Amino acid sequence: MEAKYVLALDQGTTSSRAIVFNHDGNVISTAQKELRQIYPQPGWVEHNPQEIWSTQAGVAAEAVVRAGLNGGSIHALGITNQRETTIVWDRNTGLPVYNAIVWQDRRTADLCVELKERELEGLVRAKTGLPIDSYFSATKIRWILDNVAGARKRAKQGELAFGTVDSWLMWNFTRHKTHATDMTNASRTMLFNIHTLEWDDELLAVLEIPRSMMPRVQPSSWLYESTQTTVFASRIPIAGVAGDQQAALFGQMCTTPGMVKNTYGTGCFLVMNTGDKPIESHNNLVTTIAWQIDGKITYALEGSIFIGAAVVQWLRDGLGIIKRASDIESLAASVPHNDGVFFVPAFAGLGAPHWNPNARGTLFGATRGTTAAHIARAALDSIVHQSFDVLRAMEVDAGQLITELRVDGGASKNNLLMQFQADLLGVEVVRPCVTETTALGVAYLAGLATGYWNGIDEIQDQWQLDRRFIPALESEEMARHRAGWQRAVSAAIMWAAS
Repeated sequence: MEAKYVLALDQGTTSSRAIVFNHDGNVISTAQKELRQIYPQPGWVEHNPQEIWSTQAGVAAEAVVRAGLNGGSIHALGITNQRETTIVWDRNTGLPVYNAIVWQDRRTADLCVELKERELEGLVRAKTGLPIDSYFSATKIRWILDNVAGARKRAKQGELAFGTVDSWLMWNFTRHKTHATDMTNASRTMLFNIHTLEWDDELLAVLEIPRSMMPRVQPSSWLYESTQTTVFASRIPIAGVAGDQQAALFGQMCTTPGMVKNTYGTGCFLVMNTGDKPIESHNNLVTTIAWQIDGKITYALEGSIFIGAAVVQWLRDGLGIIKRASDIESLAASVPHNDGVFFVPAFAGLGAPHWNPNARGTLFGATRGTTAAHIARAALDSIVHQSFDVLRAMEVDAGQLITELRVDGGASKNNLLMQFQADLLGVEVVRPCVTETTALGVAYLAGLATGYWNGIDEIQDQWQLDRRFIPALESEEMARHRAGWQRAVSAAIMWAAS
């Protein structure tokens, strides 16, 4: 019998990717295409939905061809995606009514203030596990309905559909047959009740969003539908769907409560498995759904850092102090420390645990002796410090200490960054051989739903260690680093408030 593989589609903020995995969880081939970023106004971030679809379909076909395969060799397909990014389209034509509003977009910040002034924060958090913030999908949908001519009328008539990126891709891969999402993506909209596992009518009413727009919600590991496009001659079951960070948690095999992973991507996303019960956060973290498999819900605590490795892109594209993102490690390593320079990269506000949408990027402690290397070091340090802030808040909410941190994402390959993370946390930082854990996680979910793998126990054994980073920083030096960072964050917040 011909060997079978699983295809994972990873539609991210800056690119669309596709990876073919074999039964051992190893990468067979990969393809990637950058996604154009659209900035209509300061604080606004958009994508072209048709470009999301075309790039993702293109790399899906390319990855399969690169592996010397065809659609008949693909046992199942999984979709993982940038979360919260909002698309509204016409059910009849299949065309979007507006660009995709990206999770980073802050245009609805004033609406969020208005909702808070109506004292709705407690209601929203109790039902969804989320704070009121423009980061999530709900206010983005409302903005489209309020600002696109005729959109609200068409929505009331049942003509418009809302979806996060996974829904949009499934809609197109199934030729408009399937309007669905999974539990993880639904839990990031600020409209889904994570206790009843349904769209919440009260919240839909508050945001003035017709229920008819919402997709059907299914488990993360589930046979949704088969592809029906010309991308593949064969029909491939779409059997796994999960938001990128939940997929990474599963790909890291953080299947036991208390296990934590950090994905170092455009942003940083720290997620802790909390088991079968949601833990309410008292430290500005998010309570969310990790996945649903075989009818069982697993919950998680999450802290989102808006600017992680994106700070490296800014050093490259904005300041021009490096030519390639990979140059950051050698430049930062050319100095022994940051020389008192601290950089708070709040380009899109501060995420967890601060949730301050008004903060902006600020550099502190610069002198005539400050060089590009010091700024590069401070930029990397900022990623570590932000992660530290979230992890300490996570420990308090969960009532348990973190014993190790599993890491993935592009920036996890930076050894200097990972060592400083271990030093500052005082716990081991563990990097797997396969750092494509987001794609791997959704491949596992798709394979479990279709019998490609027999169960979680079988895939647990596939996780392999690449490197373990051992803490090596004296406590006094660690305290100095932390004190400087805390001063910088306080100053950045105070500057934004003035």
